[in-house]
Amino acid sequence: MKADNEFRMVIESRSVNEGFARAVVAAFASQTDLNIEELSDIKTAVSEAVTNCIVHAYPDTVGKIYITAGIYSGFRIRIKIRDCGCGIADVKKAREPLYTSLGGDRAGLGFSVMESFTDKLSVRSAPGKGTSVTMEKIIAGRPGHEK
Repeated sequence: MKADNEFRMVIESRSVNEGFARAVVAAFASQTDLNIEELSDIKTAVSEAVTNCIVHAYPDTVGKIYITAGIYSGFRIRIKIRDCGCGIADVKKAREPLYTSLGGDRAGLGFSVMESFTDKLSVRSAPGKGTSVTMEKIIAGRPGHEK
């Protein structure tokens, strides 16, 4: 299905860019006239996905984060956040709540948070090749598009 509108951007995996990515995606999503809760959900999910790239994909270096977002039929937003970092050996295990590969003060809730704030989440990854996270959010309250 072709998007009605879309954008693409590339940022470096620096922590200062997490807020920038969140703001850009939120501004783009705002054209759908979503409510404050929906906007907050999108911002939170994007923050988690970008933070995962920064912390996990490129732990010892700065790499590229590729962000694509599209609006479909005015009521569905699809956001894809991709890196070319170290990848995830076991995606199923990584998606378990409280699992973290880093230990320490990391909560291990990134994928759980993304899943709870979106309507659909898919994660693809290969060790040494990177990870791609695709999130979809349906904008509620529009005729025929209630959740």
